[in-house]
Amino acid sequence: MRLLVRGAADPTARLSRDRFLWATRTSAGPAALRVDLESGGRHVRAEAWGPGADRVLESLPRLLGFDDDRSSFDPTLHRLVAELDRRLKGMRIGATGAVVESLVPAILEQKVTGTEAVRAIRGLIARYGEPAPGPLGLRLPPAPAVLAALPYYAYHPFGVEQRRADTIRRVAAMAANLERLADAPLDEAYRRMTAIPGIGPWTAAEVATRALGDADGVSVGDCHLPNLVAWALAGEPRADDARMLELLEPWRPVDGRPGQRGRVIRLLKASGLSAPRRGPRLAPRSIARI
Repeated sequence: MRLLVRGAADPTARLSRDRFLWATRTSAGPAALRVDLESGGRHVRAEAWGPGADRVLESLPRLLGFDDDRSSFDPTLHRLVAELDRRLKGMRIGATGAVVESLVPAILEQKVTGTEAVRAIRGLIARYGEPAPGPLGLRLPPAPAVLAALPYYAYHPFGVEQRRADTIRRVAAMAANLERLADAPLDEAYRRMTAIPGIGPWTAAEVATRALGDADGVSVGDCHLPNLVAWALAGEPRADDARMLELLEPWRPVDGRPGQRGRVIRLLKASGLSAPRRGPRLAPRSIARI
C-alpha cells in the first residue's frame, strides 16, 4: 500500500505497520476504507463507509494483491533480487482500479521535484476535495468534473503550469472512459493512455503500477530509477533508460508469460538502496519560467 500514500501528511491515505486508511471515489459514490492486520498478520479485517463502501470491500482482494500472479517470476536470476524477495516475501502487486485518481498525481509529478509535486497534490485536495465519509478524518481527491471545469490558471497557485493543468483537465473530462481501463488488457490500457496528449510512457507506467496491478511496469524516463537499478544489479552508479532495460531484461515478458520487471523495481525500492549522489539536487522552479 505504500505506493498509494504520498508523504506522511497525505490527506487521502495513511499507512502504519498494521493499518491502512484510504479515501476514494467509486462508481457507486465516495468511500473511506480502513484495513487492519490482525493475529500477527495472518488475518485482515476491513471496514468501509459511504455510498461506495460495498464497492471498495468487494474489490479489497485486488487492492491488497491477493490475486497477484508470481508464477512467471524467477528471483534467482540475480542474487540480490533473490535475497530481497526472501526478506520481503509479503510484498504483493495490488490494484486500486481507480485510474483517474492515479493519473492526476502522476501528471503533477511530471518533471518536477518531489516537494513541488506533493505541494500541488495536497493543495488541490485541500482546495477542491471534500471530507471523506466516516470517522477516519480523510479527504477525498477532487472529483473529475471539478478538475475538468477549472480554467488552467486556477492550477497556478499550486505551482502547476498550463501544460500540466491542461493535461489534468483533459483526462478529467475523459474520466468515465478512462475508468474502464481497469478491466481492459494491459497493452490496450497503455495504448489508450499514451494516445492522450501529455501522457507518455512514464506517466502510463506510474498509473498501471498503482491502478492496474502491472507487475511489469517500468517508468521509462524517470530521473532516478535507472541509477538505482544499475547500482543494485550491476554496481554501476549511473545509467540511462537503455541500460536499465538491459539489466531488467531477464524478467521481461516472454512467450506470452507476463513480465516481472516492475516487481523487481518494487523490491529494489523497498530495499533502501540508493545510487551514490553527484552534484546538487534539482531545485524547485517558478512556473513563470516553465
